[in-house]
Amino acid sequence: MSTRVGRLAAAVTRCWYGFGGFGCRLSSLLALPFAWLHGGVAAARRWAYRAGLRRVERLPVPVIVVGNITVGGTGKTPLTLLLAHWLREAGYRPGIISRGHGGSARRPMPVRADSDVALVGDEPLLLARRAHCPVCIGRARVEAARLLLALHPEVDVLLADDGLQHYALARDCEIVVVDAARGFGNRRLLPAGPLREPVRRLRTVDAVVLNGDGDAASMPAGMTGRPLFRMTLAGTRFVNVRDPGRVIGVAELPAQGLNAIAGIGHPERFFARLSALGLRFAAHAFPDHHVYRAEELPTGTVLMTEKDAVKCARFERDDLWYLAVDASVDAGLNRVVSQRLKAIDGPQAA
Repeated sequence: MSTRVGRLAAAVTRCWYGFGGFGCRLSSLLALPFAWLHGGVAAARRWAYRAGLRRVERLPVPVIVVGNITVGGTGKTPLTLLLAHWLREAGYRPGIISRGHGGSARRPMPVRADSDVALVGDEPLLLARRAHCPVCIGRARVEAARLLLALHPEVDVLLADDGLQHYALARDCEIVVVDAARGFGNRRLLPAGPLREPVRRLRTVDAVVLNGDGDAASMPAGMTGRPLFRMTLAGTRFVNVRDPGRVIGVAELPAQGLNAIAGIGHPERFFARLSALGLRFAAHAFPDHHVYRAEELPTGTVLMTEKDAVKCARFERDDLWYLAVDASVDAGLNRVVSQRLKAIDGPQAA
């Protein structure tokens, strides 16, 4: 994605989330007819799958979808990693499927720890390195799932990272992640706002996870009765991008000349986390899934997310560090998942 396109995307996002002036509000209003069209098409598409007019494929193993109803990052990947950990502890043998955003692959393929990030995408590569379970990508989630199960017949449950709107794949549990700070912005559908689907879609999911600090009371009234859980991302250790064996703490970072980069859906969340650690730095935001060039990185010590690190490991610099974080979620979420899995009456249950 070019810098110009990235700046445009950032400006549009600011408008959606209420950080613009009159021009933003006017642009959103002018885009409303297209948003209504988007909503109509999305509703018709979902109805066609539910009515049997379009084929829904049920796999021989349960499927747990981790998704969102807004564009941009909300924290799906950290939650997917945590769910994979929970499932392994519970005796399951999970596998993960993902679209492969940011990668150039045109066909389904497995992702390994040494895969080319330019081919498979940053998030799938991170999952392959951290999840300790098989990972496959595919633009069609069904094809990715078929490949994964063919390569790993021992897998007995699938996690779909970002597949909420991919209705061709039957699912047994839906978990939606919401950015607790940004919420749903102006609550309008694309392109007038950030919503992929109306907020009322949350009434049909199995659980909603609020990522970060925010007001849970701002959730829509239609959420009454839906299980709601809080997720936090925590970490205080920095890992060297070129040599992951080198790990340092906040006190070991230089007091001056620090820079921070973030090519994620909500860069400000990462910068806020660094500030909470007491660090002072120059912030450099990039578009989500940005493919870095060496000359784009500032001189001096650079801090980044682990998602950025998988794309910067090829640079011959020893002063690049990523913040290692892990997700923690209210304990009730794993009970919801366990209950949904136990409720499945055999692998072919509808």
